[in-house]
Amino acid sequence: MSAPDPILADALARIQSDIDGAFDALLPVPADTRARLVEAMRYAAIGGGKRVRPLLLTAIAELYGVERAVAVRCGAAIEAVHAYSLIHDDLPCMDDDALRHGKPTLHRAYDEATAVLAGDALQCFAFEILSNPDIIGDPFTRAELVAALAGASGMNGMVGGQMMDIVAEGSSFDLPTITRLQQLKTGALLAASVEMGAILGKVPVEGRAHLRGYARDIGLAFQIADDLLDHEGDADAAGKALRKDAAAGKETFVSLLGADRARAQAHMLLEQAIAHLAQHGREADLLRALARFIVERDR
Repeated sequence: MSAPDPILADALARIQSDIDGAFDALLPVPADTRARLVEAMRYAAIGGGKRVRPLLLTAIAELYGVERAVAVRCGAAIEAVHAYSLIHDDLPCMDDDALRHGKPTLHRAYDEATAVLAGDALQCFAFEILSNPDIIGDPFTRAELVAALAGASGMNGMVGGQMMDIVAEGSSFDLPTITRLQQLKTGALLAASVEMGAILGKVPVEGRAHLRGYARDIGLAFQIADDLLDHEGDADAAGKALRKDAAAGKETFVSLLGADRARAQAHMLLEQAIAHLAQHGREADLLRALARFIVERDR
């Protein structure tokens, strides 16, 4: 893959630093027997991942003049939900993975019980952040943010998609079903990132259609790119085990379409996503670069 767009490279480095700093400040280790729990939360939340979701949120928020510090805190909330989902996804009762972001998964580094509790605590922590009046003063904005993240996280979002993914083992899912699965499991939190940025920016619901279209298209493109990486990527570069879906007998975009058609579909979605931003000028270049990165990344 070619080097990331300079605008995107700077933005990724900045959001990674900002999110790590937010978690470091918000998760001090207590001087009591909860210490192991908080240390595990920090292990999962700090120093790993691309931070695509908080980058999406802050980029949308900044389009509409939102203070960056507020957007970063909300980005930490959605990243806390993402981190919890990865902890639970890696457990022996789910995917039983040993490696995440190039280091041992949480239940390997600590133990299963601590991993479950750390995931639970990170999920709750996300809503503590969003409901804190010291961060977001307007109670209506806080309520809308909480509703957006809760809806994207639960049975009608990420968790529902995870259940479909479990059922997928040994099942023959067709393309519409796989698309629905991934819209929930992967796309819902990406869409919530965009929605929450618009909420912070006070964009009325009727003014968010183009942003929702952008989010929908990059969400599917993200998963197709993931399927291509799982099919033909390098495990060392990815920092996690690959070829898992084929081994589990799961249908994917690649298994149903073939690698070439899947790649073409991802690029078509990329072009659609960028077209949704036509009403914005240069101020949306970061969002355009992020869409390209999602399709062209190698990890």
